[in-house]
Formats: sequence, C-alpha cells, structure tokens
Amino acid sequence: MARTSSKKKPGFVRIIGGEWRGRRLQVVELPGLRPSGDRARETLFNWLQPVIRGARCVDLFAGTGVLGLEAYSRGAAEVTLVENMPLAVQALRATLVKLQVPGAKVGVHLVESDALKWLHARAPGSLDIVFVDPPFGSRLETKAMIALVDRDLVSDGGLVYIETARNTPPYHPGLGWEILKEQTLGEVRMLLLRKNQPSA
Repeated sequence: MARTSSKKKPGFVRIIGGEWRGRRLQVVELPGLRPSGDRARETLFNWLQPVIRGARCVDLFAGTGVLGLEAYSRGAAEVTLVENMPLAVQALRATLVKLQVPGAKVGVHLVESDALKWLHARAPGSLDIVFVDPPFGSRLETKAMIALVDRDLVSDGGLVYIETARNTPPYHPGLGWEILKEQTLGEVRMLLLRKNQPSA
C-alpha cells in the first residue's frame, strides 16, 4: 500500500510472474495507497518460491491486491484479500472480474473488513503466508504482528512478510520466531519472518 501524490492520476501495476504474468491491476488514487514495486516483489517471490505452491495466504491491507494475486498467480492454494477502503474494494472487485475470478471460485476471496478485526476471527494455525504492507507510518504492521503472534494464527514454519518505510525500525520477533530475510530497496524495508516449528 501507500503513498501517491494528490496530483498523480490513477495508474496500473503489473503481476510479474506465474499464470497471470503481465496482467495489469488498477491503482486508484487514495491516501496511503502504494503498491509494492516490481523489484521488491521479484525479491520477495524469489524468497517464497520454495513454499508458495499450495500455501494458504492472506494479503492484509491489500490495496491493489498485487501481493496476494501475485501469490495466487504463482501457485498459492488460497488467497484472501482484506481491504476496508471502499474505492480500493471496488477496484479489487473489478480486477477479479477482469482476471475471470468469480466470487464463488475456491482460491481467491475478497473481504471488505478492517484487517485487525479480520485477524481476530481467524483460527489458530490457519495461515501459511501473511503479507503485511500497510500505509507507511501507520504502525499497523506492529498491531497486525501482535495479533498474529498472540492468537497463534500462523502455521508452524509459516511466514510473515512485512514491508515498511526504510526508516521504520525493523520489527523484532519474539521467542519462537526468526528473521529469515531482510533487505532495503530504495525507500522500502523488506522483512520476512518465520515461525519456528516446535522441536521434537
């Protein structure tokens, strides 16, 4: 998500790999809407390549939905797009129609909801990969991570990707979690966390 100039007209972002490679997603003009760039997504999905196929994913603060739809394009079994801004939800619905993803199709789900409220209704261990890319400066990534950890929502060995502004202090996971990957690209800080599997 997040940071378009008020003078900038809505544009598009492209899916860069998988079944929908090259398909364009609309970027509506909203405060805080900043789709992940191509370089960041290429890096992220290189990290995720060994585990993306068959994964249960959620794209919190979905915005354009580019992270979740990129995951589905590359073989994720199930993707939920969670967004609460009406114009962004409207654009996401149009995107799913354009990609010929009917509402009843098992695999991609669009939920118009506050992301934190949605998390509080999930079952423990129900998520394999979580994309957390809220508006920069909102600190919603910390609140989301606290909910994921406190409610034990991520499966053992599951991953959480957090994207923030470069100058945002990196999130330090607690016991049972590790920083798997960390990188800075331009003004973006990328962090991939893994929930450790319990030792036998």
